Amino acid sequence: MTEEAIGAVELEGLPLFRRGKVRDTFALDGRLLMVATDRISAFDCVLPDLIPGKGRLLTALARHWFQRTAELVPNHLLPDDPGLLPAPLWERVAGRSMLVRRAERIDVECVVRGRLAGSGWEEYQLQGTLAGESLPPGLGFGAELDRPRFTPATKSDSGHDQNISRAQLRELVGGETADLLEATSLRLYRAGAGGYLRAGFVLVDTKFEFGWIDGVLTLIDELLTPDSSRLWEVGSAEASPGFDKQPVRDWLLASGWNRQPPAPRLPQELISETRRRYQEVLTRTLSSSS
Repeated sequence: MTEEAIGAVELEGLPLFRRGKVRDTFALDGRLLMVATDRISAFDCVLPDLIPGKGRLLTALARHWFQRTAELVPNHLLPDDPGLLPAPLWERVAGRSMLVRRAERIDVECVVRGRLAGSGWEEYQLQGTLAGESLPPGLGFGAELDRPRFTPATKSDSGHDQNISRAQLRELVGGETADLLEATSLRLYRAGAGGYLRAGFVLVDTKFEFGWIDGVLTLIDELLTPDSSRLWEVGSAEASPGFDKQPVRDWLLASGWNRQPPAPRLPQELISETRRRYQEVLTRTLSSSS
């Protein structure tokens, strides 16, 4: 039986805290209930089609990585509390929700790149730099960097995130916080890259979000999912579609879309293939970690 695709969530009695591109978050007493829908976004635009079951896959992966990295950095994940909701509502969101502590969010995307792809590749082609810092000439798409590079961006709930340099980040949040964000992001990237390598994937790049809880830097939002990461099959790299959103991005660009809403409808075969690849990431990751 095909799973019902969920595009938006309403929970009677719980006020909506934020409706993001993918997650609907509800306010509790000092806590938040984050519900991952089946929406998918690209180029900062929510697409008109849903990927059935995607929210459950994202939630399972995020939970896995939060638990695997808890010793590296505190995170906001709390144990489930089914008693928060009437049984019919809990059944609707169970498996696609996370109960989390509320944090004072740092409005920065903490991106780490192990290879040249995405906006990092675009910057390198134009300027020979990555996050404003020079790279050796002659690197190709997908080239492995000499070391993982921290390339922050400003965070925007609406509109486009903007890549910034590490120096600009220091101006934005202060030197001490900038150094802490960079060091923590690099530790998390290395842990994720090692875990995904065991599952047969290359972690090309990924992004993290952080906030403050009781004065402690805390990992929030999601973690190391195909929505927030580029994942390639080991050994095939750019020669095959990624296990992430990149095939959707590629189809949208090939369609001639100008990256402004409304976005075009996705073909059914792309919807099915995207779900299959997300499922494969989860299956292989959990299997390699057992």
